[in-house]
Amino acid sequence: MNILLCCGAGMSSGFIAKKVRQAAKKDGVSEVSCTAQAESTIGPILPTVDIVCLGPHLKPKFEQIKSQCDQYGTKCMVIPADIYSMIDGEGLYKLIKEELNK
Repeated sequence: MNILLCCGAGMSSGFIAKKVRQAAKKDGVSEVSCTAQAESTIGPILPTVDIVCLGPHLKPKFEQIKSQCDQYGTKCMVIPADIYSMIDGEGLYKLIKEELNK
């Protein structure tokens, strides 16, 4: 499972990426990549990820980014503000699994 967390500069999402990796490991899933990048740099790596999770402040750009993701069959979602602000890796990991299973 390849997960990309995306925020304005890639800094704050780096913290939650680490927590998502820990949650996956705790869930017994060892083949998880969860990285963080700035929104402006994601284009070239979209074909290599299963899902893009946007910071809540990028919600206005959701349709634009989702359109890019759709070209590669990559899922796209907005991280709920409460999960993002609490750096809740377990909560986000659960949502990611649900989104990927749709």
